[in-house]
Amino acid sequence: MGARFDDKVVLITGGAGVIAGATAQAFADLGATVVLAGRNADTLAAAAARIPAADCRIDWVAADVTDSAQVAELVDEVVRRHGGLHIAFNSAGIFGKGAPVADLDEDVWSKVLGVNLTGVFLAMKHEIRHMRAHGGGVIVNMASNIGAHGRRPGMAAYAASKAAVSVLSRTAARDHIADGVRINAVSPGATDTPMSFRPNETRADRDARISSAVPVARVGTPAEIAAAVVWLASEESSFMVGHDLVVDGGATA
Repeated sequence: MGARFDDKVVLITGGAGVIAGATAQAFADLGATVVLAGRNADTLAAAAARIPAADCRIDWVAADVTDSAQVAELVDEVVRRHGGLHIAFNSAGIFGKGAPVADLDEDVWSKVLGVNLTGVFLAMKHEIRHMRAHGGGVIVNMASNIGAHGRRPGMAAYAASKAAVSVLSRTAARDHIADGVRINAVSPGATDTPMSFRPNETRADRDARISSAVPVARVGTPAEIAAAVVWLASEESSFMVGHDLVVDGGATA
């Protein structure tokens, strides 16, 4: 890909996550200034320190995406520090404790929907408000191949939240493309992150399980997901509006 992001400011929510880190590195390598956001300042600072970048291109701001006032202040702080906001990758998300629907704890349901869906809504709400007033921008939301594309037993809250993110992204894309804000979603499959492991599962067990279920016979790498996000954020995908890009090694093909 020949895209560059010099003079672009990129905000990544869920910034302490593995995919977020790989995406931050990819954007920084292509010239962007990247701001990581999340609830815990210590983990954000550590995540930022792990990303090699020249010219102090990696920054962080603590904020809870489920709190509208904090998200509004997050966007304002990014703009104050770096002069603008051009690209956002809304990747904050949790699994929650799985259970069949009849046994699903209502607090788990509320927490998962709060972070995965309401968090994306609030992030987009405030990102779009800034972008449409300042010449436009690009937003990529983290959905999942579990949800709109496939379902698994015991994952109702997660699947519902991510299916809703897919639909929300496409609806927002239609709402705001005339404002110069281009919105898409990315739906990863099993990726080499802590969330890909079942309780007490070893890496060898995880790899064997996934190799038997995924046509490419392996887990995805964070860099592969990052590459999809960067492409969706680039001018090379400028005709992509309201798309949900599945990157799952063929698992839901």
